[in-house]
Order: sequence, then C-alpha cells, then structure tokens
Amino acid sequence: MLDTRTPLVEMNDISISFGGIRAVDRASIDLYPGEVVGLLGHNGAGKSTLIKILSGAYKRDSGSIKIDGRDAAINNPRDAKGYGIETIYQQLAVADNVDAAANLFLGREITTAIGTLDDAAMESKAREVMGRLNPNFRRFKEPVKALSGGQRQSVAIARAILFNARILIMDEPTAALGPQETAQVGDLIKQLKSDGIGIFLISHDIHDVFDLADRLVVMKNGQVVGTARTSDVTKDEVLGMIIAGKAPAGAVAGPGAVAD
Repeated sequence: MLDTRTPLVEMNDISISFGGIRAVDRASIDLYPGEVVGLLGHNGAGKSTLIKILSGAYKRDSGSIKIDGRDAAINNPRDAKGYGIETIYQQLAVADNVDAAANLFLGREITTAIGTLDDAAMESKAREVMGRLNPNFRRFKEPVKALSGGQRQSVAIARAILFNARILIMDEPTAALGPQETAQVGDLIKQLKSDGIGIFLISHDIHDVFDLADRLVVMKNGQVVGTARTSDVTKDEVLGMIIAGKAPAGAVAGPGAVAD
C-alpha cells in the first residue's frame, strides 16, 4: 500500500566518487516518521557512504536531498544537525570518565546566572529524557565506562533526542552486544518509533533488520538492488539480494538489480 504522507527524508539519484571510483551510483532511498529502514549490504556496498552524505560527512557529487518535502542544503555535519539529523556510530562517541548527564550536555552545558555549571538542571533534564527512553535506567551518578553496552547506547541516543533529533542514523547499534543488551536496544528503537522519530539502521545482521525494521534497502557495488517491506520478503531472498543482486517479487527493484 502506498504511503501518502510526506517523507521525513528523500534522497534521490545520489552519486559520489572517490578517485574515479563510483562509491554510490544513482541511489534513492526515503524514510517516513516513526519508521525504521534497514540498510544492508556487504562491506563496500555503499550503504555507509550514502548515509554519510545525509549526515554531512561527505558532500554528494549529484542528486537531491529533501527533508519534509523541501530541498535540503547539507554540506557538513552542522547543516545536518540543523535539520534534526543525528548519527549514533558503532564506536559510541561518549566520554567514559563522566556521568550520563555530563555526556548528554557535552559541549552544550547549562550554566547558572554567574556562569558556573548548573549540574542540578542538567541532571534533572537527563533524568527526564532517560526516563522517557529507558525507564529502568538508574545509574545517573556513575561514569559511563561503568555502564553496560546497552546502557551506553541509551546515553548516546538520549543525547541525540535531547536536542530535537527527528532523524536518527544508527550504525551497527547491536554490534558487540549480548542478547539481553540487544533486546534493550530493540526496546529503545520501538520507543523512538512511537515518538515519531525516523531511523536509518545500518547493519550486517539480517536478523536484526527483520526484528527492528519496517522496510529494508539492499545495496551492492554502490547501487540499490531493491527496497522491500520486511514482511514481504524472506531472509533467504534478502541474502540473494546481498550476494547475487537479485531482487525478489516482493521487492521494488533498483538500478543495481540484475536481470533474470
């Protein structure tokens, strides 16, 4: 069924080359409010490069980006943040030696009238945001290095949504996490969806994508092989898209799909 809403993100015919190598070739993807779109493909398929164009890390050679149906000028990460786009990388750029509240406000600290840090205000806001995102989080006073992987993800996500992120890019969010922490991240993603936040989920793990994503996009050799609702394709069919570039009947074939 066609979605008649305006997409949060539309990337159309995006291309970028490095040293004569076409890393992304005429790729088009979109994302709606409250939706998770999984991006799959081998290393070098182009999925991370495409998303780095959206996050402002790379500047596209051609193609267009629209946010809320309007042309978006994204030339650097600051531009992307201005459109409510936040990226949570696999390495989790958190400061290990300070607590959750200090991480949430890192570089954007709240100060008192006399210019000192307002720790009480920052902790209060941190408790409010974390309470909405992960009600079981209690370790506000401990340095982040003492937290589990899932709790560290909570802190990184909370920092993004605290400053009004509407579009989240999550790069391998469950890599190196155990089953319990992976389930915790899944719960976080479901909460974000219910708040209307759109999420691009970059992953090598087909099981993760089928568990968490509404739709998936497979890339190969810089091109989109196909796009499908996760309910319309099987894991074996998606493996066929990743390995052979063959789009199944349940997918909308892209420029990278091989002919039968």
